[in-house]
Amino acid sequence: MRVALGVSYDGSQFCGWQSQPSACGVQDALESAIAAIAQHVIRVHAAGRTDTGVHALGQVVHFETQAERPLSAWVRGVNANLPDTVRVEWAHVVDEEFHARFSAFSRSYQYLLYNAPVASALMANKAGWFHLPLDFAAMQEGAGYLLGEHDFSAFRASECQAKSPIRTLTRAEIQRSGRYFVFSFSANAFLQHQVRNMIGALIYVGKGAHPPCYIKELLQKRDRTLSPPTFSPYGLYLTGVGYDEKWGVPSTNAQDGLHVLI
Repeated sequence: MRVALGVSYDGSQFCGWQSQPSACGVQDALESAIAAIAQHVIRVHAAGRTDTGVHALGQVVHFETQAERPLSAWVRGVNANLPDTVRVEWAHVVDEEFHARFSAFSRSYQYLLYNAPVASALMANKAGWFHLPLDFAAMQEGAGYLLGEHDFSAFRASECQAKSPIRTLTRAEIQRSGRYFVFSFSANAFLQHQVRNMIGALIYVGKGAHPPCYIKELLQKRDRTLSPPTFSPYGLYLTGVGYDEKWGVPSTNAQDGLHVLI
């Protein structure tokens, strides 16, 4: 039997999603908690791997089990064995052909940025921070260049293992609420560090170091060494994963969910 789970987590106390020998990954905590209910070793597969410090509001995973349990056991039972910073929000039995990663046709991320002279003590691990004033309109214009199908080599990590740098962005928006900016991105898939690297470039536009067309120039040059440094992981949230209705997986789109924090 294949079971899919919707998972949220605070990534600030983990070394990222992926399992590690030291058991510091979110995957390690989740597998251990599921195994306690299934009474056998569990391996989970996720829609996407998040880096150290990155959070999730809409991660999706699946696992195989022969254990017959009510769906409530895969939610409340598993949660009873998880740290407070990781929660299973729903469970659903899926077809054997379903795969959390390969069946997904889109992923959505949001980035929460606190823009003030002094960093927020309460949001230290929940939001990124930049101290200089940012030009909202300039960043909005710059984000527009990211929409569509592009070679995102300028925004991929040097250790990225993706076979192709071509990705299609269907959403690249910025909203402002007081001292906070919320950056929203949706795409068929993302390269390693892509969102954090795009945020870094947009902040360079916002602080006046470059005009909005700088984003277009970076895309055209396809050279990561010409782009700004990778921005902090702490404001990044995986907010949703898109699947065809045929899989019967509950909606995982938590876009705009960051507004509850501000």
